[in-house]
Formats: sequence, structure tokens, C-alpha cells
Amino acid sequence: MNENRFLGTEPIPGLMRRYAVPCVISLLVGALYNIVDQIFIANADYLGSFGNAANTVVFPLTVIALAVAVMIGDGCCAFVSLSLGKKDAESARISTGNAVVLSIISGLLLCALYLALAHPIIALFGGTVNGETYGHAREYFFYITLGIPFYVFGQAMNPVIRADGSPKFAMASTLAGALLNVVLDPLFIFGFHWGMMGAAVATVLGQVVTAALAGWYLLHMKLIRPERAHYRLQGPIVRRTLALGVTSFLSQISLVAAMAAINNMIRKYGARDPVFGQEMYAQIPMAVVGIVMKFFQIVISIVVGMAAGCIPIAGFNMGAGLKGRVKTLFSRLLAAEAFVGFLAFLIVEFFPGQIIAVFGAANESAYYTAFALKAFRVYLCMVIFACVNKACFIFLQAMGKAAASTLLSMVREVVFGVGFALLLPLRFGLDGVLYSMPVSDLLTFLIALLLIVNTYRELNVSTSRVPAGSAFSDPRPDGI
Repeated sequence: MNENRFLGTEPIPGLMRRYAVPCVISLLVGALYNIVDQIFIANADYLGSFGNAANTVVFPLTVIALAVAVMIGDGCCAFVSLSLGKKDAESARISTGNAVVLSIISGLLLCALYLALAHPIIALFGGTVNGETYGHAREYFFYITLGIPFYVFGQAMNPVIRADGSPKFAMASTLAGALLNVVLDPLFIFGFHWGMMGAAVATVLGQVVTAALAGWYLLHMKLIRPERAHYRLQGPIVRRTLALGVTSFLSQISLVAAMAAINNMIRKYGARDPVFGQEMYAQIPMAVVGIVMKFFQIVISIVVGMAAGCIPIAGFNMGAGLKGRVKTLFSRLLAAEAFVGFLAFLIVEFFPGQIIAVFGAANESAYYTAFALKAFRVYLCMVIFACVNKACFIFLQAMGKAAASTLLSMVREVVFGVGFALLLPLRFGLDGVLYSMPVSDLLTFLIALLLIVNTYRELNVSTSRVPAGSAFSDPRPDGI
């Protein structure tokens, strides 16, 4: 189990590229499942903004499934990395086996729950804004739900595969499924005219491919190699694994709470708007905010991918006591995340028209375009802080600081995200929904800054408990 000792010796920049790039691509490709659906739906003249709004309604249900998957997968990845750093191979195997079982059970339970509560769930996320939107949402919802078990399993196993030292395979398995979705979407939507069902079926078939490849890899693991006994659920291991992954869970599930609040405030205050209160335009605000969220999802996929890709590196070096390397990794990660946020800021402020054009704006009214331009520029004006915040959440998780990471994530997504989405519209109407995002990100950054400073103080230790000359020793203090 010494195959991964390079995590404690190789230069940090090279390790970041090796692990973060495949992880970023994996998450981007995963995000493209829903985004590609929305692009093709928006450009189908028989679906348009009604189908777009329906996609926005169902999107949170995919996020809930992803939240469960990443809690299991990221928690297992962090646990395995910490265990391997401490040379505890047995615990790493048990955590992996338990993660497999948990992902299968969770996917099946979510599928059953969704099917049993279809109407209340669709209504909760604003699907009753008008009759046509509800019909499209109901159709899309049913077929997407059938693929939930495959989606949960594939997404949960992705970080486990990375922890086993195969980030490229993790990327390839996700890429294969997404490419199939891209090929089938236009065929089913434009060729067969299957509408929302076609978009959903294309997505599910892609998820099946990703899950199948993940299942194959589990039978051919390189480092961890769990045996039959390791698949029996063990309480202490499960609790520790889920505790390490709970931040990933909350960062996703609390986003769902914010989506529910936002969608319902859009429905409520849109009905009071002189334009969007009209039946023919009622779906526009929801469709537009859904597009803005999809762009933000692309940005966050890059940000989370960079941070999550560093989990094995941070976890191993923390487990091995190499704090100088962890500090170097943290610094480089924060700088990279801020740079991504800056580029995103430039795009949303100066090129929002080009983005909405991809989502079929040419087929919509002038009201659609005007609201979309405002939504991009206001909703994401603090995107730089949002990126740094996400990096802080995940890095604390990788260091084993589940409590601090969880608390910060909950404050951002629940206290600020939901709270401001409910309160600001009382004063600013529909615009208040747009203001909720930048206000939440700015206030969260001020808190995150304190945790970042505290983390640097903790890592500002030049000594290591690893003896000089051991397999993990490095003559360069920061491994660079």
C-alpha cells in the first residue's frame, strides 16, 4: 500500500494538475448532463421557455441525488486518503466497500421517494407557475427519476476511483456517459420529436454508461481492493465517512433549499409584475434564473473540481504530518479559485447576451432578453467570493475539519442563501431574488476569511512528525 507515497514527495504544482484537472473535467461533464438538455430544449420551438422552466423545476431533484452521492463519495475519498497517509489500509478498504453499499441503497430509496411524491415535489419547486410548464415538468421528472439509482452510484464512485489513484479513469467514465447524452439529445428531441421525454431518456442512458464503467472499475481496483467482508456496513466507519462528506452534501442540499425558496419567490413576485404577471410570460423569470444557475454550475464545477481533486493530496499529507506541503497546496488552490472567479465575473458582466443566445433567446420576447441580461449581471456580481468560499469549504473538509467546514457551508446556503431569498423580495420584489446571491456570497466571504487566516496559522509549522530519510521525507520544506 506504498504505491501512493508520491503524494508526500512529488512537487505540489504537478500533483495539483495531475489530480485536479481530471476532477474538473469529470464535474464539468457531469454538469453538462442537465445543461445540454436545457440547451436543446430551449432551441426546440415546440418547447422553448416552457420546457426551459420545466427543466429548472426538475433540476433541484438531480442536485438532491448528487448531494447524497458526493456525501458518500467525497467522504470516502477523504477517509481513504487520510487512512492511506496513516498506512491504515484496512480502514480504507472498509470505507470503500461501505460506500458502494450506501450508494446503491440511497439511489433506490430516492427513486422510490420521488415517484411516490411526484406532484408535491414539482409544486414545491415552482412547477405550477402555469399549466404548460407543469405538463413538461411532470414528463421530464418521471423519466429522470428512473435514472436516479444509476446517477447516484456513478457520481459516488467517481471520487472513490480518484482516491484509488485513477483520476483519468474517473474522468473518462463520466465523459463517456455525457458524450452519449450529447449525441442522443438532438436525435430524440429534434429527430424523434420526443420532447421532454427524449431529453430525459438521453440523460438516463448516459448515466447508465457511467455507472457501468464505475462498476467495472470496482472489480479492478489498484490500491484499495476491498474484499467481500469489507462490504458489510460498519457503524463507526460509516459515521466517519459521512461526517467527512457532510460538507459536500450540505453544499449541494442547501442549494436545493435556496432553489426552492428562489423558485417560489419568483412565482409569487413574478405574478405581481406587470409583464410577468401575464400568463404568456409567467414562465420567463424561472426559465432565466435556471439558465443563470446553469452557468454558475459550470463555474462551480471548475471550482469544486479543483478543490475536490486536491482532497487526496491534502488528506494524505495531513495524515502524514506534512503541514508545510498542505499550506503550499492551500495557497495555490485559493489563488487558482480566485482567478477562475475573476474570469467568470468578466464573462457575466460583459458577455451575458452571448450566453443567453446559446439557450434560445432568439426565439423569445424582448422581455426575456432584458430580464436575462439583468439577472446575469446582478445575480453573479460577487462570483469571485463564491469561488473562494467553495474552495475554503472543501479544503477544510480534506484536512479532516468536518465541523468547521459544515458550519460555514450551512451559514452560506441555509442562513444566508434561503434567508435573503425570502426576505429581500419583501422590499425589492422580483429584483430582491437576484440580490440574494451576491449579498450571501459577500457575507460568507467575510466569515471564510477568518477561517482561512486560522488555517494558515495552524499550518505554519516547519516541522513534521515524519522522520528524516523516510519514504515521505522531502528535502524541500513545501515540496516545490
